[in-house]
Amino acid sequence: MSTLKRTKRALLLLLTLALTAGFLTLCACKKGSSTGGESGVVETQEKTITVEVVDDKGETTSFTITTVEAFLRGALEQENLIEGEESATGLYVKVVNGLTADYDVDKSYWAFYKGEDYLMTGVDSTPIADGDLFRIVYTK
Repeated sequence: MSTLKRTKRALLLLLTLALTAGFLTLCACKKGSSTGGESGVVETQEKTITVEVVDDKGETTSFTITTVEAFLRGALEQENLIEGEESATGLYVKVVNGLTADYDVDKSYWAFYKGEDYLMTGVDSTPIADGDLFRIVYTK
């Protein structure tokens, strides 16, 4: 066998191994792997969260969301629950479940809570985990 044939065969074998490794990595990610984030790990596994929206009349509507999203914004947008304006710090949420809160108009805004704790992060950077409870409260 000539040197050229051996080289081609070796390259073909290396290419096949590289493609197989890439395919296996892709399959692992789809099943629930981790990729980088602030802490170096962002879960992509399916999780279920509960979101309670308290409207301007004090009435609560509860949503159960099953998602693979890592952050609150992705889960809420998946269900078309929020709309807003992009800013340097992320999405400024003005509309939740079809109801607008506009601080510039009447000093109203949407307050976000995880359980009973007021969130100090925006929807773009609030991680979610299976079983989390979030409350979004119309506030004036």
